[in-house]
Amino acid sequence: MPGLELVVLLGLAVLLGRMASARFGIAPPITLLAAGVLLGFVPALRAVHLPPELVLLLFLPVLLYWESLNTSLREIRANLRGIVLLSTTLVIATASVVAVVAHALGLPWGPAWVLGAAVAPTDATAVGVVARLLPRSQVTVLRAESLVNDGTALVIYGLAVGVTVGEEQLGAAHVGRLFLLAYIGGAAVGAVTGWVAAQVRRRQADPLTGQVTMVLIPFTAFLLAEVIHASGVLAVVVSGLIMSQAAPRVVRAEMRVQAQAFWTVATFLLNAALFVLVGLELQSAVRGLTSTALSSALTMVVVVTAVVVAVRLVFLFTVPYVVRLLDRRLGVRQGDHRPRLVSAFAGFRGAVSLAAALAVPDLLASGEPFPNRDMIVFVTGGVIVLTLLQGLLLPAVVRWARLPRDIAVENEHHLAETRATEEALHAMPRLAADLGTDPDVVDRMSRELDKRLQLLRAHGAGAADHPAVRHDEHYTSLYRELIAHKRTTVVRLRDERRIDDTVLRQVQAALDLEEVRLSPNGVVE
Repeated sequence: MPGLELVVLLGLAVLLGRMASARFGIAPPITLLAAGVLLGFVPALRAVHLPPELVLLLFLPVLLYWESLNTSLREIRANLRGIVLLSTTLVIATASVVAVVAHALGLPWGPAWVLGAAVAPTDATAVGVVARLLPRSQVTVLRAESLVNDGTALVIYGLAVGVTVGEEQLGAAHVGRLFLLAYIGGAAVGAVTGWVAAQVRRRQADPLTGQVTMVLIPFTAFLLAEVIHASGVLAVVVSGLIMSQAAPRVVRAEMRVQAQAFWTVATFLLNAALFVLVGLELQSAVRGLTSTALSSALTMVVVVTAVVVAVRLVFLFTVPYVVRLLDRRLGVRQGDHRPRLVSAFAGFRGAVSLAAALAVPDLLASGEPFPNRDMIVFVTGGVIVLTLLQGLLLPAVVRWARLPRDIAVENEHHLAETRATEEALHAMPRLAADLGTDPDVVDRMSRELDKRLQLLRAHGAGAADHPAVRHDEHYTSLYRELIAHKRTTVVRLRDERRIDDTVLRQVQAALDLEEVRLSPNGVVE
């Protein structure tokens, strides 16, 4: 099929999948996956395949980088012990148990370990499914786990494939060296890339060159890490975390506005297209299953999925308590089993797992076919589908868990705005004196800031009927109507050919920014 038709069909699948998600209240990855499966029934698309290098080298760096930029480093530090255990110990345990079960079901040890490594890591791009349902700290742990655990899984995967093909030899020292290189090397590359990128961005005044630099950061980090055989995933994550701390100081306001708009759309399209392509590849996995009966393969899908979920459940309900028993500083808390059950249901698998399965070589070093390759691809795809379907149950699980409403972000947002306004008022006389500002301007600005401070304090006190709150509501409503009237006027002037389209766009952009500023959280619905 020509590329243009594929682009159009892929775009339609993303559009319809997203609309179906909003219409029926189903998590977007599920509807997008279903759209991809339906596309697989188009005969001309059956020759379209998802190259594993496309996921690992194009999709993954960008998506991981954006996720890490929007992850709370403070929450990661507070939950570092749990994140490390989830992204290393749980991955190794999952891969091991899946390998044992798959071997018991008939797979040779090599392919069984490859399968275990492929389905072990959770998916960073699917964590957004639960972001709006859970408290911030829990979402941060899930997101950080899925950002880091790919590195652990890919080391196990590389060993399993290498041993099976005949290119690797197992040994404690060799395995330990690979893990150390993956983590320490990846973190070091990410730190260096992030630091250099921060220095470069500090000196950039042009928003467009700034965006080019931002796009290059994740690919550069991933490439440098791969060159030294370290974890490209960890390098991207570390560089993103460093930039998340440096960007507020080194990136100009217009760059941030442009970057937010660009990356929001770009990562949405990449993420959505990735799930559609995964769904399309699942069709191919079913058609390519030749080494065993479909019934046996489906049985293994169900069993492996059950193992993946069970291992996560057992881990979450045992290891944290063991750690607390060993470290008496933490104490032993009881009664927190409900959030753990929610986290257990949030262990989605995604595109990285399928990319790993598809990257399994066709031949061994001897020239013989890689044993059960089609089974590995089929079972991995089935596990992805079943774990994503857990997203349908998750809202009910969250309601059952009765998690407390997370108001920490609201409180901290109010604190930041209030303190910033107070200190701005306090600094006003000094700043005005330094700039030689006219006293009338200082008086006007002081009144505006004082009204803003009164409004913030009224909201903080929960006084919905406070005069400052009513004044702000009336002011905002009137201002929005005035903006709409201005917009109508400039459009009419363009239609009357009294102003050019270029002028219309310039004025409209300024009006749009005013409207965004007046909207809650700076977002226009």
